Amino acid sequence: MKKKIFATDHQLTGFFVRLVLGLLLLPHGLQKTLGLFGGYGFTGTMGYFTGVIHLPWILGAFIIVIESLGALLLIAGLATRFWALMVIALMLGTIITVHGSNGFFMDWGGTLNGEGYEYHLAIIALALISFFQGGGRYSLDHQIARS
Repeated sequence: MKKKIFATDHQLTGFFVRLVLGLLLLPHGLQKTLGLFGGYGFTGTMGYFTGVIHLPWILGAFIIVIESLGALLLIAGLATRFWALMVIALMLGTIITVHGSNGFFMDWGGTLNGEGYEYHLAIIALALISFFQGGGRYSLDHQIARS
């Protein structure tokens, strides 16, 4: 069972994809946990999640965990498939609840009503690759599967 969960190949693709995926998610997680990069920290983010968009507290906490701890574990390559699946669920949820109504494009010029979902689709694509490919050669998953 352990080998199936942590199985990966010796290719570098899994390494590069999960590294990019984790590095794209981590700054968003750090905004939500520590208030870095112009974020509001845990308390401010949870206030927005529960007070403005009316998410249950536990769901808001899961979002923060996925974008912070999940991103770090993707970078390390530990439980890659699990975290990739969590990222896919998160991105689908954000498209459905927030960004889908804003259209496809990101709001680079500040002229739209909000950010579209193109970023989220790119993240889903990377997460799908990580889910099907696994963490790759330089991952903790690879070390666990070999033991």
